[in-house]
Amino acid sequence: MKGLTRISLNSIRFKLIAGLILITLPTVLLLIYNNLYAIRVVHNQVGDYSRSLVLMYMEQIDNQLNDIDKYLTNLIVNDKDLQDIGYRLDEQERILAKVRLDNKLSGDIATYRPVNSIFVYSIKGEEYIEAFQDFDNSTDRDEARGYIRRLIAEQVNKEQLAYRHWYVEQIDNQFYLFRILRTSDAFVGAWLSMDKLSVPLSLLNLGNSGTSLFVRDNGEPLTNSEVVDKYNVDLKHDLEDYYLSGTSESFLVVGQKSAKGNFSLLALIPNDQILENLPYLRRLSYAIPIAAIILVPACLLIFRRMFLKPLNRILVAMRRIGEGNLNTRIESYPTSDEFHLVNATFNQMIKQVQDLRIHVYEEQLNKQKAELQHLQLQINPHFFINSLNIIYNLALVRNFELIQEMTLSLVQYFRYMFRSNLEFVMLSDELKHVRNYIRIQQLRFPSRLEFKLEAPDYLLSTPVPPLIIQTFVENAIKHAANAENTLSIAIVIDLLEHAKEPLLQAVITDTGSGFPDEILRQLEAGKRIQDEQGDHIGIWNAKERLRLLYENKATIALSNDRNNGAVVELLLPLYPNNLKGE
Repeated sequence: MKGLTRISLNSIRFKLIAGLILITLPTVLLLIYNNLYAIRVVHNQVGDYSRSLVLMYMEQIDNQLNDIDKYLTNLIVNDKDLQDIGYRLDEQERILAKVRLDNKLSGDIATYRPVNSIFVYSIKGEEYIEAFQDFDNSTDRDEARGYIRRLIAEQVNKEQLAYRHWYVEQIDNQFYLFRILRTSDAFVGAWLSMDKLSVPLSLLNLGNSGTSLFVRDNGEPLTNSEVVDKYNVDLKHDLEDYYLSGTSESFLVVGQKSAKGNFSLLALIPNDQILENLPYLRRLSYAIPIAAIILVPACLLIFRRMFLKPLNRILVAMRRIGEGNLNTRIESYPTSDEFHLVNATFNQMIKQVQDLRIHVYEEQLNKQKAELQHLQLQINPHFFINSLNIIYNLALVRNFELIQEMTLSLVQYFRYMFRSNLEFVMLSDELKHVRNYIRIQQLRFPSRLEFKLEAPDYLLSTPVPPLIIQTFVENAIKHAANAENTLSIAIVIDLLEHAKEPLLQAVITDTGSGFPDEILRQLEAGKRIQDEQGDHIGIWNAKERLRLLYENKATIALSNDRNNGAVVELLLPLYPNNLKGE
């Protein structure tokens, strides 16, 4: 019945809950899946469109950089003034060539709007010429000029230039894009600011928090890094496909790598902006779980009131009846007609069971009393034979004093046995009978039987079953006493107060050979001992009597001590159930 406190897989409660979940859960999952599928479709569409847009802008930038590459190449190959700066011996002509080249650069740079500066350096003539856009920042010019001069100084004595394409360089927290070409006679190059290159990207509508930016190949942002830092956007993913990134706000990241340099163009599109055209699905995705959370408990409450609570009342009543309380009834309460019928039938059935149990119990009591009397009257016939044999031998030697003592002891023995049909006697009477029995056996084994008894006076009036101690004393003498060795038997009686209820403890020990192991196993299993000499029912008889009288509250423990003698421990309640209150 203890299993009813847990929900069984076969219980109605479990089936109702499982059925409700099996109905609602697939529906909720299906709606959530449809919502997620719609969001994925929108992401794909926005991602494809944004990739096309980023690709178009990246191609425009690459085309502009390619035009600048062609211009610089043509300058190296075809410009006569650049060649004259290094080879003209006439100073005046060299100055004129320098002026013409400066004018050419100043006029041509206006054609390439993204470029901040175009520069030329003649190695032989050690002439440095540069042209800037009119609106350029002077600070940018100084920083870029200083970097170019340092770079040329490092590279002038090297056979090959370290940079073969457009590359990004950071100078005082600003990022610049450089392109430098070299011949054996000169350096030609151009540079532009990444901030200036990103100006046309401002035309992209990426939402309030969205942005476009340039990044290095290692994912380092070159522009608009504050958005990346604020939302912790990961820029190191492969740009072959779009992906979502960001902590407090997620962004759809779409990018395209430049074909001309070590940088890429990325667009960060806020996910909220992408889904702003799906308000219904977004609200539905929030409403479905909330509705499920509310619906399932509400249905469970209805089921509990209609089915589970009436069933639980029946289960509680059945559990109490299973524990032996047949006075339990299901009280009347408002419920369905079906449960009213079940409750009324249940109460009527329990009343009939209770009446039947009373009759059965009375019959069992009568049967137990008859069985108890039968067990008490099972006496070993060998005792009578041995007693008569002792009297006969004493008569042969004309020891009339011992014959008188033996006869008196037998009279007392039989008087006690004739009253053994009683269920209980006082402990003092049982011990007196044991002493009398020991005296009879001492006449049988003169000087070969020793006896010791310890019992406090306050326990002598305790009720005990008759012959319960004498049975084990008789068993010890029967199996251990002989004419060759001295047998010592000791009985120690005490009170155990540390148990759940006070118990009388009687420990019977002897100095014999103890119980054989096989006999101990059979006795512990509650079996009767049988051998070639017949049944040995003494100990089994005692156990059965205690079971009937004390309802399994009394115990008998059998063992051997270290010297191989037998040890019997009896634990008896001070007051049996049928004597309590007397």
